[in-house]
Parts: sequence; structure tokens; C-alpha cells
Amino acid sequence: MNNIAIFASGSGTNAQRLIEHFSPITDTNISILLTNKKNAGVIERAGKFNVPVRIFGREEFYYSDNIAVFLQNEKIDWIILAGFLWLIPENLLKMYPNRIVNIHPALLPKHGGKGMYGMNVHQAVIDAKEKESGITVHYINGEYDRGDIIFQATCPVDETDSPETLAAKIHELEYKHFPVVMENLILNKNV
Repeated sequence: MNNIAIFASGSGTNAQRLIEHFSPITDTNISILLTNKKNAGVIERAGKFNVPVRIFGREEFYYSDNIAVFLQNEKIDWIILAGFLWLIPENLLKMYPNRIVNIHPALLPKHGGKGMYGMNVHQAVIDAKEKESGITVHYINGEYDRGDIIFQATCPVDETDSPETLAAKIHELEYKHFPVVMENLILNKNV
């Protein structure tokens, strides 16, 4: 059994897609959702699927081993970041080498780094007059958006695109590809 923890900070649409995707797969389990925001929409989404939620603060995450011990006690094998905006601390990186995966709403290495999330990313892509954007699924290391790339999918950026219309295209790619890529990665299929 592969036990998965999802970390999320926002509304949780990608987290929900992951939960829905993995629910019928017998050798995987979304065991827990962890969030750093007590009012995050993802909490309600997880509740609809009876996925337990753990809320934590900065102090506990960065200056104690509480989260690491908790994940060990829950027998977590993989961590998936689905809109989680904090850097992962060193103790978790050491515990889960090549087992912490993130999705980024642009084609890394462009348009990544601190502050590059949500509409900020899409505005940066449009401002740079990129012809295409997309998603990047990548491993996590100690820097924002610098881990090895696992998978990318692209979409065109039209001259008429706004950050909102580009975001809609990116969401379609995320919903289509992220759960399948994670299933293939976790179950050792070709990505």
C-alpha cells in the first residue's frame, strides 16, 4: 500500500482531483491532507471525501520535528504538493528523497521561484510574450521550483489571453495530467 499525504494551501481543486483519481486504486491511499491555512477551501473538499485534515503553523513546520514524526506515524510513503506555497524543510527532504512532488502552473525553469504562483505566474508569462505555457510536475528540493522535472504539458498563449483565461487553460492541463502522472510515478509505470 502506498500512503499519500497531500499538502495544500488554497481552494484545493487539484487536491480534489487527486483524491477522486486515487480513490478506486486499491494499492494507494490518500491518507491525510495537511494545510497551513485554517480557512483553506481544500479542508472542505477533503471532508467531502472523508480524508482527514491536519492544520499546522510555521513554527511547527520549520522549527520542530512534529510534522515529520506525524508523517512517520501515519506511514506516509509519498508527499504531493497541490498548491502548497511554503518551502519544504530539510528534515522532510531527507525523509522523502524523490518522494515529494509538486505541480507548477508554468513551464519550468521559466517563471518559477518565490512569489511565482497563481495569477502572478500567468501575468509573468503574458508579460514575457511567451507563445506557450503549461504545467510542470517536478520533484522538490530545497529551492522553489528547482527540482528535477518529471513531466510537462503545454498549451498555446494567445495574444488575447488574460491571466484568467490562461489560468483556465492551465487548470485543464492540471486536471487532465497531474493525477495520471502521479499514479504512474507512484506505481512505477512509465511517466
